[in-house]
Amino acid sequence: MTTVGRLDATFTALRQRGERALIPYFTVGDPSLALTRRLVIEAARRGADIVELGVPFSDPLADGPVIQRATQRALHAGVTLPRVLELARELRGDTSLPVVFLTYYNPMLAFGLNAFCGTAVECGVDGVIVADLPPEESGPLRVEAHASGLDLIHLVAPTSTPERMRKIARASSGFLYMVSLTGVTGARAHLPAELAQHLRTLRGITTKPICVGFGIATPDQAATVGRAADGVIVGSAIVQLVEKHAGNPDLVTKIGDFIASLKEPLRPAPTAP
Repeated sequence: MTTVGRLDATFTALRQRGERALIPYFTVGDPSLALTRRLVIEAARRGADIVELGVPFSDPLADGPVIQRATQRALHAGVTLPRVLELARELRGDTSLPVVFLTYYNPMLAFGLNAFCGTAVECGVDGVIVADLPPEESGPLRVEAHASGLDLIHLVAPTSTPERMRKIARASSGFLYMVSLTGVTGARAHLPAELAQHLRTLRGITTKPICVGFGIATPDQAATVGRAADGVIVGSAIVQLVEKHAGNPDLVTKIGDFIASLKEPLRPAPTAP
């Protein structure tokens, strides 16, 4: 186990360059495991800094209709947590990009917390976000994750008080996932006006990297969030494109073009000659 993980190293390098992280999300197995692998490789090539892999689960409470449909397609195709772990192992031979799982607690409990954390790290997974696990109940997982060298990333809600933000920040490693709005995932035409204040509050509480997700769907929105956050997470907009172009031979290129457009405003402005 190294003292500095891939997530920490990535954010350190980005901060030194004055750059923000782009974190695309893919539902593993939609439209297929083979295409998920190709999409991740293309994302790394086109500017992604970290990749978030959604583990299909039958009751995804935080997911909106776009990701729910993708999850159902993946489940119907037989995608399970062991198959997602195997994909992560294969990807580690393709890219050095940090990989984070987004999952729910039940599949991890069924797998066994100790076994999951050890296997995840062995497969090259860098962190895990457990959408339905509050920090108050994360003790057993936190112990196993820390022992294995797996970062445990908690969600900060728009309704979180400063006191609760402190508790979440103490329990998290890798980065903090700030949810931009209440409700479920899904692209939005506008981001909440109060997001900037929430980011300022959290920034005053922790020095850990803060990444924002839920609702971000355009390069302009990514640019807005990137002015205040360390990273931008884009999920439903990508999953919707995958759904729209599934079966199209240009699927991977189209997703790559979209990822490149999201990354561009997160790069440092060019210096004048």
